[in-house]
Amino acid sequence: MNKKTILLIDDEEKIRQFVRISMQAEGFHCVEAARADEGLVLFAEENPHLIILDLGLPDMDGYEVLRKIRTFSHVPILVLTARHEESEKVKLLESGANDYISKPFGIKELMVRIKVLLRDIQYAPVMPELRFGELVVQTAQPVITLKGEDVNLTKKEHQFLVKLASKPGVLITQQQLLTEIWGPSHVDDSHYLRVLTTQLRKKLQDDPEHPNYIKTEPGLGYTFLAQSE
Repeated sequence: MNKKTILLIDDEEKIRQFVRISMQAEGFHCVEAARADEGLVLFAEENPHLIILDLGLPDMDGYEVLRKIRTFSHVPILVLTARHEESEKVKLLESGANDYISKPFGIKELMVRIKVLLRDIQYAPVMPELRFGELVVQTAQPVITLKGEDVNLTKKEHQFLVKLASKPGVLITQQQLLTEIWGPSHVDDSHYLRVLTTQLRKKLQDDPEHPNYIKTEPGLGYTFLAQSE
């Protein structure tokens, strides 16, 4: 059984060590960052099942991190906070946090909250494939079926295609795609997307001049044209 990956973003080394050891003892794979920018890079690289986020980070307010992640992901986020006012807790939930725990906290309470959040997503409805006529996109593995033939994709091609195909007709910005696929340090590297799109169009047999699937919105992003069945 694959271990669930937990991303911990907290600038306090003792807390990271405490949580990491506890996570490992419970069978989780824990990756950690001391800064927001490091955490966002790890998010893109590791695709964690859950994030534990401290609000008091040195380079970015935790609310801003929360809002950034919520622009492109619904991953469960458990916030660590030293702020005890009810208004602050309401603000956290309204900003996209799934749950919060106040510092100082006990490891038993932390584990219970993590397991509840993971249980909730475990039983959420999962769409294993997206169908668009002759094109079938597998969401759990990097493969498509086009005109009855299986075509293998690279990991990044798959991430890109699933991101677009999950929201047909919706413009997905370059910044969103670059942040999710390569990490926020590559947010200005739009040429990565151009190369990736060229490779993917060949596999989709999609004419860039008259596309059936991927439309480029110059300077903005990409839209998936086909409608799901």
